[in-house]
Amino acid sequence: MRLLLDVKDSKAEFFMELLKSFPYVKAETVSPTKANLLSDLKGALQEVELAKKGKVKLQSAKDFLNEL
Repeated sequence: MRLLLDVKDSKAEFFMELLKSFPYVKAETVSPTKANLLSDLKGALQEVELAKKGKVKLQSAKDFLNEL
């Protein structure tokens, strides 16, 4: 299982050491850019799920390209 956690910078070093002390946990830091990308992807997937359920209507590719 993968988890993504937000930890205050002042506590990050302690928290990483704590996680690394568990033999069954592999911990690594993620850059803020990568974290934002993951968050954006999660939001996009949630929007697709809502569209599949018919709760929201997605913009067509043609309309998207016309905006550019």
